[in-house]
Amino acid sequence: MFYYYDTNYFLYALITLTITMFAHFRVKFMFNKYSKIKCRKSITGLQSSENVLYQNNINGVEICHIHGQYNDYYDPRNNKISLSDPIYNEASIAAVGIASHEAGHAVQYAKNYGFVKARQRLVPITQLCSSLSTPIICLGLMLPVQYNFIVNFGILLFSFAVLFQLVTLPVEFDASKRALVALQNSGNLTDEEMKGTKKVLSAAAMTYVAALFTSLISLIRLVLISSHRNDD
Repeated sequence: MFYYYDTNYFLYALITLTITMFAHFRVKFMFNKYSKIKCRKSITGLQSSENVLYQNNINGVEICHIHGQYNDYYDPRNNKISLSDPIYNEASIAAVGIASHEAGHAVQYAKNYGFVKARQRLVPITQLCSSLSTPIICLGLMLPVQYNFIVNFGILLFSFAVLFQLVTLPVEFDASKRALVALQNSGNLTDEEMKGTKKVLSAAAMTYVAALFTSLISLIRLVLISSHRNDD
């Protein structure tokens, strides 16, 4: 039984590590590349995010500068977009793309986009289930096989993390789509600059795809472990 766990664990770990590292290095490469290429019209991250909001008739969103590297985010609780050092006042393609993407999230909340509302509702449930799933699964694995229902309950809790990752995908893709539409309509970027912006946002989206794939592999591994215990 434990031999089954050990041999498969390293295979799953290798797959997830490869996917995660690929996504990480790709997004880092794209950010580094396009942070060095300036927009011809010198549009900054701040201005591009303001433009996305303006085109969607969104008012009352605060845009502030925070210290750090690419730790940009939109917080729906206080309706605030936070842009980091390489984004806020920089006129690079990467800055424009990332800032516009965060503004896209603000637009989603303002327009009550279905998936973003669903993800918001899942946050507290996912946090609770994620904190409980691992200890419950470990407890179940330490007990005799007749208590395998405890393992299955832990797997059920873990599946909420997978569901959260799944719901996150359309949210991120839609925010990028809204950003690209606004940038295209603004006429602030050339066709070549738009291509670069799409590459930056595509690379960023891949990190969420990798996170979902990693969670799915972990879920499949847990299901196989539980199934193997029942077979024994």
